[in-house]
Amino acid sequence: MSNLKGGEFLIKEIPADEIFTLEELSEEQKMLRDSAKEFIDREVIPHHERFEKKDYALTEETMRKLGEMGLLGITVPEEYGGLGMGFVSTMLACDYVSGGNGSLATAYGAHTGIGTLPTLLYGSEELKKKYLPDLATGTKFGAYCLTEPDAGSDANSGKTRAKLSEDGKHYIINGQKMWISNAGFADTFTLFAKIDDDKNITGFVINRSELEDPNSLTFGEEEHKLGIRSSSTRQVFFNDMKIPVENMLGERNNGFKIALNALNVGRIKLAAANLDGQRRILNHSIQYSNERKQFGVSISTFGAIRKKLAEMATGVFVSEAGSYRLAKNVEDKIEELVTGGMNHQQAELKGVEEFAVEASILKVFVSDLTQVTADEGIQIYGGMGFSEDTPMEAAWRDARIGRIYEGTNEINRLLAVGMLIKKAMKGELDLLSPAMAISKELMGIPSFEVPDYSELMSEEKAILANLKKVFLMVSGAALQKYMMDIEKQQHLLLNASEILNQIYMAESAVLRAEKHFSVDSVEVAMAQLNLYKAIEKTISAAKEGIISFAEGDEQRMMLSGLRRFTKYTNHPNVVALTEKVAAHFIAKGHY
Repeated sequence: MSNLKGGEFLIKEIPADEIFTLEELSEEQKMLRDSAKEFIDREVIPHHERFEKKDYALTEETMRKLGEMGLLGITVPEEYGGLGMGFVSTMLACDYVSGGNGSLATAYGAHTGIGTLPTLLYGSEELKKKYLPDLATGTKFGAYCLTEPDAGSDANSGKTRAKLSEDGKHYIINGQKMWISNAGFADTFTLFAKIDDDKNITGFVINRSELEDPNSLTFGEEEHKLGIRSSSTRQVFFNDMKIPVENMLGERNNGFKIALNALNVGRIKLAAANLDGQRRILNHSIQYSNERKQFGVSISTFGAIRKKLAEMATGVFVSEAGSYRLAKNVEDKIEELVTGGMNHQQAELKGVEEFAVEASILKVFVSDLTQVTADEGIQIYGGMGFSEDTPMEAAWRDARIGRIYEGTNEINRLLAVGMLIKKAMKGELDLLSPAMAISKELMGIPSFEVPDYSELMSEEKAILANLKKVFLMVSGAALQKYMMDIEKQQHLLLNASEILNQIYMAESAVLRAEKHFSVDSVEVAMAQLNLYKAIEKTISAAKEGIISFAEGDEQRMMLSGLRRFTKYTNHPNVVALTEKVAAHFIAKGHY
């Protein structure tokens, strides 16, 4: 078990044996994976057309079946009717349940994540006993009411209000929420409102079926959306809706923290929810390119198609590596806190909160990549990819929402760097010492010795260590210049975030390859190919950042440092690596 802190990957060399990968699943976890995949292949894939025609009843029916299998209660402790499995198993279920259809993925994610977790993590013992068993088994479904017409990313600016009744037994809620997933068939609603003129929102939970006045909770029509068409999405209206005072989640004024922590878990799980979608898009693309003939040969023989397939496969490998690495870090942190005497509810909160930076990294990287993968899938299919008769156009439309919900990718990019800076300022993470050491290194004479890179992935790990120096060099100098005004420099923070994302995901892939595969394996080739791309993206983001705030000698020194820290000793043959990856998966026929 590792005692790694969130964000610490930036200042520590992480050994390969300290990360967890998909290759290390237990027999129980493999059974869970296979069961989920078999269910999706049997109950979801054959009904593609019905899901695309806004068959909300089919989504609800499929969710009930998932409940019967226990797949809605993976994370819920056994005493509340769930399976009480660890965080890795939660991610695994989310991964393989979510890959077949975006509408079901949204319903599943909204129910098991933000629809269940606030009660699990912040509810009193009475609330947990009352609401969790039905949520865990799919007897009732959950919805999460946070977003308002005038309050998107700024959740605390919402206008929904709660007022204590004269007898002091209820809060009376008035207001509206929008974009509420599962609203059409949910019974259990987690909602947020400001009590009187409080500064912050407060969380509540209520069952629709227990309301004194059924008309106090009403709904708009189903929203007509670009994708996830059979995901029920409605506006929700509260009209003097009475909630018992004991149905408050956590403490008064604490709703913003509840919302943030639920979204942190949601961000990690959103990455997982994209993984099997990526695999399935890739598999369709490989199969189609092998079958489609042009000029008398399969289009999978053409270099332009092979390049796309290699990059798509590499993206899946990298996305898996980062997602399961973080899942185990969170699981280990929870176990560490429980062993230290903390109750499981508090430990899960703290465990997820610890890795909020990495959660944002994953959400951004994987959802961005899924959109690119789906787009390339359409391109490989050509004109057929644009047709509703093939799976690609629906995959592309469904992928688009991933970059918006659980906080837009732009918000998450800013959050990741902002949270890292806060950790440093609170003394939880020492970024200053290594940043100062890099400044000294830049003033010194570089070594001209040729390093020994005979060990597997040794040069790749040395480059990763240098990419971390690039991040610290750029962000350290920017912080020194702008101090507390750094949060206003959004262009610069976005550049820093891109470097951060590339480091974490490239390191995850390199360590996965080192831990389980040989030098001539396709997995090592994918890790090397991704690192090459990560370096190019880092150079672009760092250069743009440096030029934006540094001048004269400082600028020249930092640009020189950037060249030094992104240099290969043995430059990889990127075309050969691409061809190796493509040839492997084209011959295999699937990922």
